[in-house]
Formats: sequence, C-alpha cells, structure tokens
Amino acid sequence: MTERLLNHRVEGAPSAPPLLLGPSLGTSYALWDDVAPELSTGHRVVRWDLPGHGGSAPGLIGAGATVADLADLVLALADSLGVERFAYAGVSLGGAVGLHLAVHHPERLESLAVICSSAHFGGSGPWQERAERVRREGVAWLAENAPARWFTPGFTVPRLVADQRTADPEAYAACCDALAAFDLRDRLGEISVRTLLIAGRQDSATPPPHLREIADAAPAATLVELPGAAHLAPAQCPEAVLTALRAHLDGGAGRGMAVRREVLGDAHVDRAQARQTPFTARFQEFISRYAWGEIWTDPTLSRRERSMITLTALVAHGHYEELAMHVRAARRNGLTPEEIGAVLLQTAVYCGVPAANSAFAAAQRVLAEEEG
Repeated sequence: MTERLLNHRVEGAPSAPPLLLGPSLGTSYALWDDVAPELSTGHRVVRWDLPGHGGSAPGLIGAGATVADLADLVLALADSLGVERFAYAGVSLGGAVGLHLAVHHPERLESLAVICSSAHFGGSGPWQERAERVRREGVAWLAENAPARWFTPGFTVPRLVADQRTADPEAYAACCDALAAFDLRDRLGEISVRTLLIAGRQDSATPPPHLREIADAAPAATLVELPGAAHLAPAQCPEAVLTALRAHLDGGAGRGMAVRREVLGDAHVDRAQARQTPFTARFQEFISRYAWGEIWTDPTLSRRERSMITLTALVAHGHYEELAMHVRAARRNGLTPEEIGAVLLQTAVYCGVPAANSAFAAAQRVLAEEEG
C-alpha cells in the first residue's frame, strides 16, 4: 500500500495504447476481473482502487473531498506510469471521475466510457446522510444490502461484497462527500472526446435516463442499454460490456483505415482487404489500429517526415517490395523524386551501398510507372 498513489494493477504490453479503468464506490479493481484481461490483449490496462478501498491508502482523501480530488489522483497515477494520453472507462463514481476529466482535462483523454453513472447523483442530501451514518456506524450495514443495490435479484459477487465490508469508513464517507457535491449537467456540452455511455436497464441507482441525459448533451456520445444489467454491469454482464467497449475503443481502427487509404491509396488497400482471410484478419485489424490509427495519426511528425523515416527503415532491413509501396506513398505525401533520391542516397552512407543500389532500382521502377 502506498500513501501517495492509488493502488493499481497493470496488464498488457507496455507499448499498447493505455486504458485506465475506474471502480464504483464500495468496490475495488476486482470489479473489472472479467473484463480487464480481455481488454489487455490490445491495451495497456491500468485499473485502480479508490482511497480506502482495496489496496489504496485511506488518507489519500479526507472529509469534504470532491470528484476533482479523485481525478487529480488518477492523473498523478497516470503521470507516475509515464502515461500522457489515455482511454478511460469508469463505473458509477469512477464514471464521474471520467466526466470530470473530459470537462476539465480533455487534453489527457483519447476516449471516454461512462458506465452506470451520472452527471449528478440525486442531490446532496442522501449522500450526506450516508456519510454521517458511515462515520458513526462503519460500513457493515452497507455490505448487508450491497447485492440488492448492485445487482438484480438472485445475483451477487462475494468478492465485491467483501470489498464493501472492508472499505475504510472515513475514506468511504469522503467518497460520499464527493458524490454529494458532484453535478456536471451544465458542462456536458463541453465534452468533445468520443464518449460511450453504458446503462443497465435494471439499474436503480443510476437508471438509463441519467445516461441518456449525458448522451443527449455530449456532441460525440453513443448510448448502449444492457437488458438484465443492474448497477455493476461489468461484474454482472461482462461479455456485453466487453463487446461495447471493444467496439468503442477500436474506433482507432476506423481512423487508421482512413489514413491508410490516404497514404497508400484505395487500390492497394482494396487488394489487401480482398486477400484477407480469417487467419490474417486480426493482423490486418492490428495494422489499421496500431500502425495507421496510432502512429501515422500522431501529429508530432508530418506525413512527409514519416515517409522519409519509413523509406530509410525499409532500405535498412532490405524490404524492397514494401519499399516500392512506400515510394508511391511518399509521392502522395508530397515528396518529389529528387527528395526521394536524396533519402536513398543518405541510406547509402548509413545502410550500405548494396542496399541503396537495390533501393534505387525499386524506386526507379515506381517513378517510371508514374511518368508512364
């Protein structure tokens, strides 16, 4: 347990796009046990515990805490992991943290998913009353009725009920203070990041109209309603949540395909798609999402600069068939034949004369086709 950072668990490749997962009040990151491992096949998943929940220190927040305080803790965690921009998904209070980030720190978010949550939580009165009772009596009484609050009749997850039973009373009450003060209804129109709203149709805590309110106001929002799901949808309906999140997070593949066509041309991409088989489909999706949706869309370098780097790398590794393809791409990205020749001449110095000789031959064929 650390006194400075939220307790967390990291899954997935360090080079994969980061995804932060936030929990609901009363639970730990175990809420995501049936979802996070699947998401980690394509993302660097970081799931975290609220203060006083799971392994997070209670003293990270105190009485009178706000959702902004929790969002600051999440940003501090991201900073400690070297994560600048990230996709975010959160449940209930964790979803409120995501809404706060989208309004106040939009530069940090790639996308947002808000699950069984709200832009307001029914006014301050009930939460203040709950906080006072927890400070007076502890949290045992909450654990007794947790299944009824969280799930449909007859369903429960003992691990999550145990989380409620072991939550620190002062930290739990401080989280109640945060919910009591939270209301972003007048700021929802400012949310510009691509947003998914997931509502459980049987959720009595944050029923579908709460998510619909966000979807109606946020310009780039999509709403999904899950039949049979109550408040903790990732635990009760993990497959449905996973399906919705995958479709939302893989938006990068769609953007990547558009860039891929702009750089390589429709004819090349159409041929690649026509050759696709069930065996190669996941690789093609990976290329569209990662190479074209993450790297080629990064504005740090221009497409001209990326073409020059790519030509050099292909010469260095002797990938002359792909070099021809990227000579065509370089022309689309604005390089002149003289500039392409200068790049290849540079490779003669650093990659070797034989490699550059083969590269010039491949490039000359492409440029001759262009002239013809």
